[in-house]
Amino acid sequence: MVIGSGGREHAIIKKLKESSAIDALYALPGNGGIAADAICVPVGAKDLEGQVRFAVEHQIDFAVVAPDDPLVLGAVDALEAAGVKCFGPRKNAAIIEGSKVFSKNLMKKYGIPTAAYEVFEDADAALAYLKTAPIPTVIKADGLALGKGAIVAMTREEAFEAVRTIMVDRAFGESGSRVVVEEFLEGPEVSVLSFTDGKTVVPMVSSMDHKRAHDGDEGLNTGGMGTVAPNPYYTPDTARRCMEEIFLPTIRAMREEGRPFKGCLYFGLMLTKNGPKVIEYNCRFGDPETQVVLPLLESDLFAVMQAVADERLDTADVRFSTGSACCVVMASDGYPQKYETGFEITLDGNPDAEVYFAGAKLTNGKLVTSGGRVLGVTATAETLPEAITRAYQAVEHVHFANAYYRKDIGQRALAALS
Repeated sequence: MVIGSGGREHAIIKKLKESSAIDALYALPGNGGIAADAICVPVGAKDLEGQVRFAVEHQIDFAVVAPDDPLVLGAVDALEAAGVKCFGPRKNAAIIEGSKVFSKNLMKKYGIPTAAYEVFEDADAALAYLKTAPIPTVIKADGLALGKGAIVAMTREEAFEAVRTIMVDRAFGESGSRVVVEEFLEGPEVSVLSFTDGKTVVPMVSSMDHKRAHDGDEGLNTGGMGTVAPNPYYTPDTARRCMEEIFLPTIRAMREEGRPFKGCLYFGLMLTKNGPKVIEYNCRFGDPETQVVLPLLESDLFAVMQAVADERLDTADVRFSTGSACCVVMASDGYPQKYETGFEITLDGNPDAEVYFAGAKLTNGKLVTSGGRVLGVTATAETLPEAITRAYQAVEHVHFANAYYRKDIGQRALAALS
């Protein structure tokens, strides 16, 4: 069973479906689009008791816990205690994403390159510090905030406002009880998802996310409007350096702390003039990065996940194609703020691409929009320009009222290649 209900989960499910070892595939709770590829069960991603009950009743052999919330809450611990083998970190390792303060302190302790930072539990102390701190700066809520808890403040007033939003107004609830005020780093961003069994690290293909709502990287931050893979800024030399200075040291540090990390560890990196630095860790597959990385995986995903769970990743077959992928996210117009839902989604013809559903539900047998990010259209090809062209051609075959998508996904990557 796969826990979660978004485009990331749909991508995981579609890849798992390719495995001949799987007889039945369930999604808890899944969504209307996922229902075509898995049996959807109305058990919420944060309903740990419900997940355990379902797993036991249906004799589930293996569970993939995909989203951050259930991982941080301890879904893997609960399922393993019931005898279900899992892919995903236990609660004490998921804290690497669950607390920014924990992850920053871990990096400081073990000499893993990251931005300089200060931690504050009191809004007045943070505001006093920001009166003289270098600007621009980055303000981050300590806990989970749906990928929206980091605010880049380009002016001092924006920095003050960010602290008030997070700590006083509690825009992200309890996640904002502490903040990290970070040095502003510059350089290309790279996302690297990696398989790890707590000892071995096998990085996946690198990717480039597009967070801003509008073309030209304008507008509000979103959960991600599209991705391409591989990321042209991530050269073989950079990859070697990241393995030596970041990936392996992080896995060793977590083991040293008595928090061995097993599952998918996501490294959000900034390639600065002083070398690669960690912007953030995620304790799970990224969204929408998964939608471009997994289509390039040539190995059996289930076999890899089993190897991670059994701590024998060093002997597993993990191969990626040398091609490229592009995912264009189709959203409801107005996202990430106010938007309307309930519009029918139709596909004409057979688009030469994968369609991963996120904000979609079945109503009277019809697939309708039910969220901000509705779906992601992913195309693969030998080259990046070709993958981008194919993805946008496929978008033309997908229709729903008030559909909105960026027209420039991958253009920064193409500029880096030229």
